[in-house]
Amino acid sequence: MALIGTGSLVGALLVVALVHRIVRRLGRRSTFLAELADRAHRPTKWLVGIVVVHLTVLFGSGSHAWRDPIIRMLGLALIAAGAWLVATLLMVIEDAALTRVRTDVQDNRHARRVHTQVTLLRRITVAVVAIIALGAMLMTFPSARAAGASVLASAGVIGAIAALAAQSLLGNVFAGMQIAFSDAIRLDDVVIVEKEWGRIEDITLTYIVVHLWDDRRLVLPTSYFMSHPFQNWTRKESALLGAVELDLDWSVPVEQLRQELRRVLEGNVLWDNRVCVLQATDIVGGMVRLRALVSAADAPRLWDLRCLVREKLLVWTREQHPSALPRMRVEQASQSVRRPAVADDGTEVPSDARMFGPTVDGTAREHAFSGPHEP
Repeated sequence: MALIGTGSLVGALLVVALVHRIVRRLGRRSTFLAELADRAHRPTKWLVGIVVVHLTVLFGSGSHAWRDPIIRMLGLALIAAGAWLVATLLMVIEDAALTRVRTDVQDNRHARRVHTQVTLLRRITVAVVAIIALGAMLMTFPSARAAGASVLASAGVIGAIAALAAQSLLGNVFAGMQIAFSDAIRLDDVVIVEKEWGRIEDITLTYIVVHLWDDRRLVLPTSYFMSHPFQNWTRKESALLGAVELDLDWSVPVEQLRQELRRVLEGNVLWDNRVCVLQATDIVGGMVRLRALVSAADAPRLWDLRCLVREKLLVWTREQHPSALPRMRVEQASQSVRRPAVADDGTEVPSDARMFGPTVDGTAREHAFSGPHEP
């Protein structure tokens, strides 16, 4: 019987190896078959081997004392191998779906949405398969089935305790599912969160990783994005507008500076030819505030374009119109003296034009605040 079992096992493994070679050969023309051959080979080999051994022990052995424990262990291994194979097949199918949706294109908003949803669905499916496999393993034990009745009888109390203990975890899980299907945020979205600028690098059921511009990683719970405001720069499209503000003197030639801005942008690969505007938006502290509004295809190009525009306009102003650079004007007034009650032309000053004199009340105030007269 052992010889028959060994021969059956070797034959089954040879068949699996032959099928694996055929699928790999076909995988040269199909990405799906190539992924299937590489990732499903090991779980298939284990599953087929366990099935052959299980059938050999089940139908070929006598009533030995070791028969039942061996069958029980092989049954558990069979459930684990089957769950492994099912999870692998689901992941291969999800990867095949992702390969059809490319993210390396100019407008990849829809592709990033699909990638976000499929990534979260993959984690959910793997967790569900693992839970089902664990439950199936436990149900093979008669004592576990008997304990199930008592567990169900006290399900209310246990459920309340579990819900209270896992409130934060479940909140993050539901927030992750809401993020995946609400299209509020996706992988590779450019966001500003916690006053930091970065890109969504990873989304899980419990946390989100933001890759910041200086290569730091900001890890936030998924519930944060459902309860706090944040900026999403690429929700509808990747193209953005950016402003460059300059505080210059009143003598700045605005029209010439506007022409210089156009000259800087024309022919520049960072500019997407959409917006080029220069306006005087405010007067602050004796200086004119000019705002240059430019556009770019995405956030990284916009950042570099804003820095370039700021540098070029600064150099042009310093070299061509240095008088337009910010300056502080100070006017020194002569020492004030007490004005007479008449104007310079000899006419009488109206009483409502002076606080001190020449009325009776004004004269009283003048004496009160001028101090005692010298003898």
